[in-house]
Amino acid sequence: MYVTTKEMLRAAQAGKYAIGAFNCENMEMAMAIVAAAEAQHAPVMLQTTPSTVSYAGLDVYYANVRALAERASVPVALHLDHGSSYQLAIDAMAAGYSSVMIDGSHETFEDNIAVTRRVVEEAKAKNIPVEAELGKVGGKEDDLDGGAGNGYTDPADAVEFVKATGVDSLAVAIGTAHGVYVGTPVLDVARLAEIRRALEAAGVSIPLVLHGASGLTDESVRECIAEGICKVNFATELRQAYTAGVKEVLAKDPAVYDPKKYGKVAMAKVQALVEDRIKVCGANGKA
Repeated sequence: MYVTTKEMLRAAQAGKYAIGAFNCENMEMAMAIVAAAEAQHAPVMLQTTPSTVSYAGLDVYYANVRALAERASVPVALHLDHGSSYQLAIDAMAAGYSSVMIDGSHETFEDNIAVTRRVVEEAKAKNIPVEAELGKVGGKEDDLDGGAGNGYTDPADAVEFVKATGVDSLAVAIGTAHGVYVGTPVLDVARLAEIRRALEAAGVSIPLVLHGASGLTDESVRECIAEGICKVNFATELRQAYTAGVKEVLAKDPAVYDPKKYGKVAMAKVQALVEDRIKVCGANGKA
């Protein structure tokens, strides 16, 4: 079933687990992600970045995911990840996406509020939830370059930002990074807990989002969920798993030319990985 992310994230917040949000690059990855959610009886989010969107178009990804969702027995949402502009967020909603992110974290605090508020106003009329980012998650993936990040999310700023924008969920910067980690990441879980408590005290508690989870230990992910994370993004490791499947087939038989043959192996690897991440997030059995 095709749904928005609002109810699944609120349920995760109440149940103290997280929704796995998985970036998909093609039809095969989308199929594998939904198959994993079905196998684990879990709600799931599929995501596309601006770079992925430019590869095929919003309408193509929507058509693929909507078709898979309509024949699935679990809730499936399609989310615009790191929406890079007001217009892209609007276009994604028009194309049928059931959730969008507007990422104004590269802007000043005031400009981030302004662009987020504009997107929220448009989205509320369509009953589509909006995610935003405060602070900047570092690292590089696709066309997204967070560099070293511009500082961790400040709890007081988080309260002001949520009140000023009416955003539905908030991605926070606590030491994670996009792409492949160099060394072991050190997460500021105490800051995460402080952000959650500040929002609760202000009466604006909303689901919090963890970006850059590929490469984190299971223990780190679970610790973050215990302190308020309700959505965990996975991207890089899915690409690695898919590519490993393709390479495996071609290494055994370089003469293979049927994409379905290496696609099936690649999908199996992605499905196994997604099932594992769903269980780490505690979303298995929650559909």
